[in-house]
Amino acid sequence: MENKQIRYTPLTKEKDLDVLIGEIGDARVVMLGEGSHGTSEYYTWRTAISRRLIMEKGFRFVAVEGDWPECYAVNRLIKGYQNAASKIADVLQVYRRWPTWMWANWEVAALIEWMRDYNNARGVNEKAGFYGLDVYSLWESLDQILKYLEHNDGQAAEAARNAINCFEPYNRDPQTYARATAFVPTDCENEVIEMLQRISKQRIFAEDPEQEFNTRQNALVATNAERYYRAMIRGGASSWNVRDSHMMLTLDNLLAFHGPESKAIVWEHNTHIGDARATDMADDGMYNIGQLAREKYGRDQVKLVGFGTYQGSVIAGKSWGAPMQKMEVPPATKGSWESMLHEISTEDKIILIKHLREAPALQHRIGHRAIGVVYDPKFEQFGNYVPSIIPERYDAFVYFDETEAVHPLHMKTRGGKEPELYPWNY
Repeated sequence: MENKQIRYTPLTKEKDLDVLIGEIGDARVVMLGEGSHGTSEYYTWRTAISRRLIMEKGFRFVAVEGDWPECYAVNRLIKGYQNAASKIADVLQVYRRWPTWMWANWEVAALIEWMRDYNNARGVNEKAGFYGLDVYSLWESLDQILKYLEHNDGQAAEAARNAINCFEPYNRDPQTYARATAFVPTDCENEVIEMLQRISKQRIFAEDPEQEFNTRQNALVATNAERYYRAMIRGGASSWNVRDSHMMLTLDNLLAFHGPESKAIVWEHNTHIGDARATDMADDGMYNIGQLAREKYGRDQVKLVGFGTYQGSVIAGKSWGAPMQKMEVPPATKGSWESMLHEISTEDKIILIKHLREAPALQHRIGHRAIGVVYDPKFEQFGNYVPSIIPERYDAFVYFDETEAVHPLHMKTRGGKEPELYPWNY
């Protein structure tokens, strides 16, 4: 590929983001990806972009690839709600499920500190929020629902107790539940659906609309988590699609809650935000939140920004639940997207995809690096590259020639026995 076919803007300082902010324009949804879950530059530059979108373009919230209950605790801190945690180090302790480093790290702490300071000078309806999009928090969401309804003896509370009682025999282990439902024709689907319907109909916290929204969202998480775990045992694309459909529905709900003019920033792995139709995921019938958002809101209203690196270091585990460790990320495989960008120059850079739509070498699938929470550099070439048509997958790409590992907070993890329920570990 000739260098002139890929135009780019060098990225050395925050002012260099002007070209990206201009490309985003008046879009309602901006999705910021990452090529791994453990690279510092992805977090720090997504924070820089998010700050500008919030300050300059009025974006109302950041929604991340994290669990709803934990992220909602962060949301209450940055908005200064009564009875919320007051110290950032304390609130980050809620991220106790492996891989803790994804959100319990110093880079995220810096984002939280900035959002709290930003919100301190603003009224209730002008504060920026922080929310989780993921579907894994079955028991945590059930616990939150019961906690918020315990003062209420109505039908919603009764339905919540019924759902919790149904799951009780499975010892708070989603693998145990999923395997049990695979062999015995009984599950808790009806109980969680009944709970969701009851909570959706009942006014819960009229004096605290966001707390009411939180309770309804926890009910939705529990319902879709139950679906996800059953689908995971069956295998195939269905579990991935349940997960990303839930993420999209949560994004829709957040936009509706914040009003018709609200705008959203999404932080997720490239495998979620980069349009799945431009990858081999589509061959298996898989879709993702980036694709779903483009289909619903239109390409002019959704900007997908991928992130990647040529080499460096990363935080990951050698196996599911293994101790996190700093690993070397070797130079990208020859012929991959990251290798192409390195050959152009060793500068960090921003690439606007609209300039690549006529590049012949990019009109077919090429390897595009994707590192999950489980990683072994020795085997990278065998499973860490997603065949992608880059001009169709993103609207922009942020490239770093050499990166360093994220800086995790050290804490004990809760649970490390669920690899089968987390496809590809992204």
